[in-house]
Amino acid sequence: QVQLVESGGGLVQPGGSLRLSCAASGSIFSMYVMGWYRQAPGKQRELVAQMYSGGPTNYADSVRGRFTISRDNAKNTVYLQMNSLKFEDTAVYYCNARLRERAVSPTNNYWGQGTQVTVSS
Repeated sequence: QVQLVESGGGLVQPGGSLRLSCAASGSIFSMYVMGWYRQAPGKQRELVAQMYSGGPTNYADSVRGRFTISRDNAKNTVYLQMNSLKFEDTAVYYCNARLRERAVSPTNNYWGQGTQVTVSS
């Protein structure tokens, strides 16, 4: 079984910064992509940023230039550095990983439990 454990959420003022971390543990044969999604009240979950094993990244237009995703492949950990935070960044942030547990397993999608990020003055 694979678990994703997030940390780093909290309350921050507009213009401030936060860093989220997500560590994947358990039976992991290969990791394809790790990333972050968010869901604000009354809205659908949306992609924030993701990073593929080879290094390519993908960002939502609303965060490009302010957020930076990075990975430590040896630790199966993904980070999200969030700078210049805005009110509209307030949401529950979910870690996501697409991976293969064994060589003969199909790829599966896993989610963390979510961490709250609140931007407020």
